[in-house]
Amino acid sequence: MEDILRPIYQERASQTNTLGVIMTEKLQKAIPATDTFDAVLLILVEEADEPVFVKHYTYKDKKAALHIVTDKQLREWILLGSNRKIFDWLYNGKVLFDRNEYIYNLKVELREFPFYGRKLKMGLEFAKLIRRYMDGKAFFENRHYFDAYNHIVHSLHHLARLAVIENGFHPEVTVWNQVKQIEPEIMKLYEELVNSQEPLEKRLELLFLASEFLIHSRTKQGISHLADVLAEKDAWSIHDIMNHEELYLYAVDLSMLLEYLIDKHFIETVNVETKGQGIYHRYYKLKKIIVKKL
Repeated sequence: MEDILRPIYQERASQTNTLGVIMTEKLQKAIPATDTFDAVLLILVEEADEPVFVKHYTYKDKKAALHIVTDKQLREWILLGSNRKIFDWLYNGKVLFDRNEYIYNLKVELREFPFYGRKLKMGLEFAKLIRRYMDGKAFFENRHYFDAYNHIVHSLHHLARLAVIENGFHPEVTVWNQVKQIEPEIMKLYEELVNSQEPLEKRLELLFLASEFLIHSRTKQGISHLADVLAEKDAWSIHDIMNHEELYLYAVDLSMLLEYLIDKHFIETVNVETKGQGIYHRYYKLKKIIVKKL
């Protein structure tokens, strides 16, 4: 496929805006990495009118995909984990062009996983974990067991990803294979949920109890980034939190995370008077004792 695609990537490589070119070929039984295509050509550029531009090609009985991605978009995917195939392409793809060692340095950065980026990524993953866990618990308490099962499976997945990040690695497509080596306790919980012969209600009950402990033990690390930001001033309105240059990344999971932390006594609410009688603005404040511990 490299010979077939050479005219396409050579044309792009000659442009000064192009930072690097990587090709990933479909391996037997590894279809997810290339979305069933025989090859994926990833072209990384400094800037573009569109952050992602995709083209599909056919050659005889083969098919290939071309992805042109800006550096900014790539880094957002890496930070948010919103395109997990990108890790497979970066780790396992063949480097066809690398301007000024851009791809080499990117791989070094991924391998070293800078501490601050790790804290932020842990915070985002912890927020997703809390959202799934709380929603699942609500469904369970209302006897909607299949919906509760769906959410607890997702919460375990986020817990697994969090454990991988804590250990200094990026969660990859095969996250359970990583967790099996790093945190077998979480893997055991997942296996018990999926393979146990107990009635679904009983399985869920046990899983929520076990998950409660595992989540509680990770809370301080999970909210370390959020706590760093909230410690910058005494009290925050929800508007200020959601529009902060870093906290907005928590998106729809932020309100649920705050409520969880209030319940667990990490955050307290502060009432600020409004013009309406008996109506107060609700502000959020990191408890001083928590600041000292963190």
